[in-house]
Amino acid sequence: MHTVRYVWTAFAGTVALVALVAAACAVLISPLTGSLVAGVGLLWMLFKQHAHLARLVRWAHKPIGQEPLPQATGLWDLIYSDLNRNVRQVMAERAKLGAELDRFRDASQAMPDGVMYLSLTGAIEWINRRAAEDLGLDLDRDRGAPVINLVRQPDFVHYLESGDYSEPFLFHPIRRPGAALLVQVITFGDGRRMVISRDVTQIEKLETMRRDFVANVSHELRTPLTVVSGFIETVLDGLDDVPREDVLRYLGMAHEQAARMQRLIQDLLVLSALETGAPQPIEDVFDVVGLVREVARETEALSAGRHTISVIATDACRVQGSAKELHSAFANLASNAIRYSPSGGEIQLRWQLLASGAGEFCVSDSGIGIAPEHIPRLTERFYRVDRGRSRETGGTGLGLAIVKHVLTRHQAELKITSAPGEGSCFCAVLPARRMVPIAS
Repeated sequence: MHTVRYVWTAFAGTVALVALVAAACAVLISPLTGSLVAGVGLLWMLFKQHAHLARLVRWAHKPIGQEPLPQATGLWDLIYSDLNRNVRQVMAERAKLGAELDRFRDASQAMPDGVMYLSLTGAIEWINRRAAEDLGLDLDRDRGAPVINLVRQPDFVHYLESGDYSEPFLFHPIRRPGAALLVQVITFGDGRRMVISRDVTQIEKLETMRRDFVANVSHELRTPLTVVSGFIETVLDGLDDVPREDVLRYLGMAHEQAARMQRLIQDLLVLSALETGAPQPIEDVFDVVGLVREVARETEALSAGRHTISVIATDACRVQGSAKELHSAFANLASNAIRYSPSGGEIQLRWQLLASGAGEFCVSDSGIGIAPEHIPRLTERFYRVDRGRSRETGGTGLGLAIVKHVLTRHQAELKITSAPGEGSCFCAVLPARRMVPIAS
C-alpha cells in the first residue's frame, strides 16, 4: 500500500503541475497555447516514464548484482530505492545461502565416507573427493556424466538399476585392486539418489585373517593330535604284542608332538598378549652385548655343532627396554637361522651402533634363502614359505609375528634381505633414543 500511495501521489502531483502551467498559459497568452502546453507536458511525462521503464527492463535482464540500479529523480528515484533495498536483501540472502552451501560442501568433502548425488537419469550431480577416489572418478571432468558409463562393472550397474536398496552392496572396484567398498543407495526428493561408499578394505582383511587364523590353528593342532592319538591307540591295542623298543619309540614321538603343541600354545599366548595391547612391561636399562652373547650360547646349543656360529658385538652399549621381550625377539631370529640353514652352514650374530645413533642386531645365515614375493608376508601368523620344512624343523609359524610385535612395542623395525640360495639377513633396528651410552 505504501508503494501504491507514493506512486499515485507523484503521478497526481506531476499532472497537477502540467495542468497548472497549461492554465496559466491559457489565461496569460491564449487558450490554444494552454492546450499545446498541456499536450506537450503529457507527452513529456509519457516519454520520461517509458525511458525509465526501458532502463529498468535492461537492468532486469542482467543477473542480480552484476550492475547497479540506474540513477533517477522524483518518482523513479523512490522506485529505484525500493528495488535497491530488495536487491540488497536478496544479495544478503544469497550470500548467506552461499556460505551455508560452502560449509555443507566442506563438511561433505571432509567426510570419511564417499558421497555422490545422482539425478533422475543417473547422472552425477555432485561428488566428494572420497567417492571419487573410491570409484576412480574425476571431480570435475565426470560431473554430469551417467555414473554407469564410468563405473561399468556389472554387479555395480545391476545394484543401481535394481531399485532394491534395502541392503548395502559389497563392491570390489577394478580400478582399486584389493579394495573393498560397502555401497549404500538412499533415495530422496523426487527420485534422486545419494550413493554412499565406505572403505571396508581393512575390515575385510581382518575378517579374512580371523578365518585364516582359526583354520591355521585348527590345522596346526590337528596334525600333532592325530599323531599322538594314533600312537596311543597303537600302544593300547597291542600293549602285549608290541616290543618295548617300539613302545618307547612311539611314546617318544608322541612326546615330541605334545611338546610341539605346547610350543604352539605358548607362542599363541605370547602373541595374543602382544596383539591385544597388553600393558607395557617394566623397562630397565641392560647390557645389550651381554644379551647378544647369551642368545649366541642358546643358538650354539640349538645347533648342537651342526653350524658354524660367530658373534660380532664390539659396540658396548646399554639399551632401555624390556630385556625379556627383546631376548625373545633376538632368540627367535637366531633359531630361525638354525632351522633354515643346512648342516655345515654359517650363522653370524652381529650387534652394532649405526651412524644415526640407532642400534642394530642382525642375524645372517647361509641357508636356503627366501624369494622376494614371500618377504612382505613373513611376519603374518602361520605364514610359511615351505610348510613341510617348517614343521619338520619344529617351527610354529608364529616366531616372526612375535618378533614384529615386540619390535613395534619398542618403536623398532625389522629389516629383511634375502635371495634364494644366497642366505638371509634379519635385522632388528632399535631407535637411537633407546640407546644409553656407557660412561667412560
